[in-house]
Amino acid sequence: MEKLTRLFDVITKYREDFNKDIMVAGRKGDSWQTYSTDEFIEIVNNLSKGLLAKGIKKGDRVAIMSGNRPEWNFIDFACNQLGVALVPLYPTLSNQDLSYIINDAEVKILFVSNQELSDKADVACKENNLQLEAFTFDEVNGRSSYKEVLDLGKQQDIDLKPFNDAVHEDDLLTLIYTSGTTGKPKGVYLSHKNLISNVTACNHLMKPEYKKALSFLPLCHIFERMVVYMYFSKGVQIYYAENLDNIVVDINEVKPDAFTTVPRVLEKVYDKVVAKGKDLTGIKKSLFFWALDLGHKYQEPTKNSAFYNFKLGIARKLIFSKWVEALGGNIKLIVSGGAALQERLARVFWAAGIKVLEGYGLTETSPVIAVNRWDDEGVRFGTVGPVLDNLKVKIASDGEILVKGPSIFSQYYRNEEATKEAFDEEGYFRTGDIGELSKDNFLKITDRKKEMFKTAGGKYVAPQPLENKFMESTFIGQVMVIGENQRFPAALIVPAFEELEKWAKHKGINYSSQEDLVKNEQVLEKYKSIVDEANANFGHWEQVKKFELLPKEWTINNGELTPKLSLKRKVILQKEEAKINKLYE
Repeated sequence: MEKLTRLFDVITKYREDFNKDIMVAGRKGDSWQTYSTDEFIEIVNNLSKGLLAKGIKKGDRVAIMSGNRPEWNFIDFACNQLGVALVPLYPTLSNQDLSYIINDAEVKILFVSNQELSDKADVACKENNLQLEAFTFDEVNGRSSYKEVLDLGKQQDIDLKPFNDAVHEDDLLTLIYTSGTTGKPKGVYLSHKNLISNVTACNHLMKPEYKKALSFLPLCHIFERMVVYMYFSKGVQIYYAENLDNIVVDINEVKPDAFTTVPRVLEKVYDKVVAKGKDLTGIKKSLFFWALDLGHKYQEPTKNSAFYNFKLGIARKLIFSKWVEALGGNIKLIVSGGAALQERLARVFWAAGIKVLEGYGLTETSPVIAVNRWDDEGVRFGTVGPVLDNLKVKIASDGEILVKGPSIFSQYYRNEEATKEAFDEEGYFRTGDIGELSKDNFLKITDRKKEMFKTAGGKYVAPQPLENKFMESTFIGQVMVIGENQRFPAALIVPAFEELEKWAKHKGINYSSQEDLVKNEQVLEKYKSIVDEANANFGHWEQVKKFELLPKEWTINNGELTPKLSLKRKVILQKEEAKINKLYE
């Protein structure tokens, strides 16, 4: 088959090369509803015909607001084979951002998963006088079901080939609005070529023996969506977990070979494993922490000595095999993105025989710019891996990472000023991240350009390396390092309350609430020792001199986190202004 140029070519190729009894599956109560390749394609084609019958045409926009499920793919491919662009909406968007995006993208039809999101869309549209036809995936009383579009399509005698043929690689595939930590959302314009080129450049990550994947990161984020396209291109069966509530059960039922994650999920898995280790006694406990310590000393595969590998073989048999079992027993590959992965986590998971590949990219880059590989030479801890073969990366004089290539977006939708600012005079995209590139093309991210700050003493401080070091403590749930124009850096720390409460109980500390707990003298002493330990590797000017423990976790709903779980620093600074002022009195 000739080179793939449009996204739906991936599905045509899937039928020719793999044609499986189970192509995708979604949760249905206690079981899974599965769809074969033929069923998948039939549903997609009927939805395309239904959309055409509803007057949707090439160049129009259709929006989707839903958790992960097969219907997401059905709508996506039904649109993209007509040259209709999909606009994914985060289920956690504020009403204001939701109505702004629907309006800015001129959305014609909206698909939502359930009653709750249907009601949310109603409110946003009503508040802003928007008229929008909406269909739900779940059966909801008084709502139009997406099956109406499907049934309408079944009644049409339409040849889809001319519509497919009219779609070109440079046509708009999707408009993804980046939430950003400031200002109005910007619509990132991604073409079929942008995504296909990224899928092709990342295909080496998937070995032929990888048969099944679990998908739980939001499909409305480009990372998971591109990876799902990659699974399709390699014939990997996809099982969708609609949310994280049931993830342990899902992993053990599906027994996936691969999945993608964000570091926060891996941190929680690791913390739970360590907590279980602490509950062990005698020889079992000693063995557990011996293996853990050995795991943290793991180096890139080619650098470990024969004696180390001998000990690791024992540790894998006695201890780490249980980690693999806890992740379904078949896990061969985990790709981590969206934020910086702690280096010690990558080392210990590799030591356990679970290859965690850290990658890096942005919505604007479709998204992968660089990613570590599973082969012995292709991984370097503390980096985001080698730059993809089809991209050019250079480092600007101020350290900013600049990138050029086929997967880089062309524009922010209807926003010339922002588009102009995003590229340098040679057409390289400015990522906003600071990094270093090794001679053999491995990329290392050192910070976010916008997040670096200058202390009153004129010294620059990069908060991210500090925050990553702090997050190595099982007692820290979230942390933000501050200090713009101040005498010294300080930190706002949200404790990992589960761990802290266990410790407090062990120490016989009485408290009535989390507010009470974070003010306790013994607790403050404990955190002071954690902060001092984390500071040890940093220059004097970078070290956190004071900290404040906060009684409540930062959340998306409260506006402190973006949908990708990045800190909205400005919002947090405003909310905690009084406490911050006190730190610097």
